[in-house]
Amino acid sequence: MERYSRHILLKDVGLEGQQKIRDGKVLIVGAGGLGSPAALYLAAAGVGTIGLVDSDTVELSNLQRQVIHTTPDIGKPKVVSAEEKIAAMNPEVEVVTYQKRLTAANVLEVFGDRAYDFVIDGTDNFPSKFLINDACVLAKKSFSHGGILYFDGQTMTYAPGHACYRCIFETPPPFNSVPSCAEAGVLGAVAGMLGTIQAAEALKYLLGKGQLLTDRLLIFNAMNMYFRTVTLQRNPACPVCGDRPTITKPFDEKQKFCEVKK
Repeated sequence: MERYSRHILLKDVGLEGQQKIRDGKVLIVGAGGLGSPAALYLAAAGVGTIGLVDSDTVELSNLQRQVIHTTPDIGKPKVVSAEEKIAAMNPEVEVVTYQKRLTAANVLEVFGDRAYDFVIDGTDNFPSKFLINDACVLAKKSFSHGGILYFDGQTMTYAPGHACYRCIFETPPPFNSVPSCAEAGVLGAVAGMLGTIQAAEALKYLLGKGQLLTDRLLIFNAMNMYFRTVTLQRNPACPVCGDRPTITKPFDEKQKFCEVKK
């Protein structure tokens, strides 16, 4: 009662809503810039089970934005570092770690491991984003997409029957056409802004309250602190969620992505 008193005071949460959060299971793919704030806020909120997927270890350059990790964690697997911080913040939360890269071969197995209710895409590359989208559509799971670069961020939420990521961006862009954060840079606080929005979407989904970012793309620029939303529509010809889907199982866009490089 004391830990979650500020939630329980909210008329749209209360005891019943806090129990829904406690029963909730959220999978976070990527324990980096977006996954860090998302994981911390979900743990603080009391989400019962948090899954963390990441194959990387903590590097010094991560600490500018990946706030769940600290200097002594350098060299440690990110999922282990994140699990330790969540346990310190809220020992009531069960943390399930997957120290592996999400692929077409394991994505549905990971999604089904704890029957996760909601997925947060905290990845930093296009092949992974398309893989998460396709797997969530096929598994009928809702998820939050997020992307950051420079001073900019964008996010949308998919729920069955609504526009998915492929409805808007059908295929990954050509190799090297869009720089990565490692190549172009990103303001650290932008990751915190977007990851926190993704955590809020997950909590609203678990509560069944409010309006999710379905059929809307939220875009913001932190330099000018400008926010706008773009209305989206489900594409009946979408290859994965359309009326006649051609994508019927997850596949790795990475191979196609690398072929362009060659």
